Amino acid sequence: MSREVNRRQFIGATTSAGVGLTLAGAARSAEKPALLGGKPVRTKGYSSWPRVTGADEQSVLEVVRAGRWYRSRSVAEFEETFAALNGAKYCVATSSGTSALYTSLGALGVGPGDEVIVPPYTFLATVSVALLHYAMPVFVDSDRETFLMDPGKLEAAITDRTAAIIPVHIGGSAADMDNILAVAKKRNVPVIEDACQAHLGRWRDGNLGSWGTSGCFSFQVSKNLPSGEGGAILTNDETMANKCCAFHNCCRTRDGASSDFAYEGGRNTNVRMTEFQGALLLTQMTGLEERAQTRSENADYLSSMLREIPGILPARMYEGCTRNAYHLYMFRYQPEKFSNLPHNKFIKALRAEGIPCSSGYSPLNKEEFIQNALHSRPYVRVYGKEAIEQWAERNRCPENDQLCEEAVWFMQNMFLGPRSDMDEIVEAIRKIQA
Repeated sequence: MSREVNRRQFIGATTSAGVGLTLAGAARSAEKPALLGGKPVRTKGYSSWPRVTGADEQSVLEVVRAGRWYRSRSVAEFEETFAALNGAKYCVATSSGTSALYTSLGALGVGPGDEVIVPPYTFLATVSVALLHYAMPVFVDSDRETFLMDPGKLEAAITDRTAAIIPVHIGGSAADMDNILAVAKKRNVPVIEDACQAHLGRWRDGNLGSWGTSGCFSFQVSKNLPSGEGGAILTNDETMANKCCAFHNCCRTRDGASSDFAYEGGRNTNVRMTEFQGALLLTQMTGLEERAQTRSENADYLSSMLREIPGILPARMYEGCTRNAYHLYMFRYQPEKFSNLPHNKFIKALRAEGIPCSSGYSPLNKEEFIQNALHSRPYVRVYGKEAIEQWAERNRCPENDQLCEEAVWFMQNMFLGPRSDMDEIVEAIRKIQA
């Protein structure tokens, strides 16, 4: 997935340091763009990520010296703390965000013959977990203004095979949970929130990840709460919590008992979180709220400035989104407002000005790995050749196709510095447009 590789490179680029240089903005915008040989707006790096403290080092060292490397005290403490932080009753810590999603589907009994509804603008894991259970992914087109699943198109995608809906809070912005949950309740379909990019994001008066049947998080190194790798499942349903625990922990429930669900259905694996991850997450949670507030303030300020630039359209948030986590800052670029400068050239020009950016995801519904899976022997046997051949037409997402041609991202660590960092982003874009 070429754009995903670029995303990983982009994450690294945003933390690289350079030589410091400061210039006033008003005069700079009249200069030649850096891509054409002019001086860049910015030549210093952004805030490094992840941020490592002495407390982080000490917490991991304590685990090493204690010899309790297996999931035990630190993981249990993290589960309790993370559940309380997000207003959920239960938390099951896992090895990754992907395994959290995989476990949630497993706990629901999703399997061959089922369909799982997903958005097309997301990381591939949202879809790959459905494929790992031999379920059929069904895409609901994007709302281009928000980058999120279009709730108005959700109900039409539900069939008698639909086993789960996975709305993704992409970039940390909340999917329209009011409408999604209303449709899910009407059609009696479980909702698994993909909140892997949405730590401390909020929908109305509740944290993202606490609204659905379960909510899944990632602690991969780029995330707003990192431990290198790691994941978590939140739920308010005790039965769901026990099934998730049994599925991810070799048939064992939260109290250590054997699970009939896991044994009888053969539905279990080992995707436990390690003590090292649990210990690191506990110390990384220090300052989490403060960093979230800083990102939010900087992003709101940047949006107010970018809205004044013709051809730059910051992602709209749904009315119920009371806090955007801003793992990604996303906007759409309109080349006709920039003398028809192509999207890829705009990206290059912005990078040349010292502003790291990415073109974001490619259309997930068109990825070859999905077609390869669907044409494999197990899928053909379960769903039949006709359904497989009709899948691509059924899963067309024209709005998302257009979105992928317009999207531009900034990474979360770019929003942890002073407000002047935001001014430089605006200055660079105006300079390219001039």
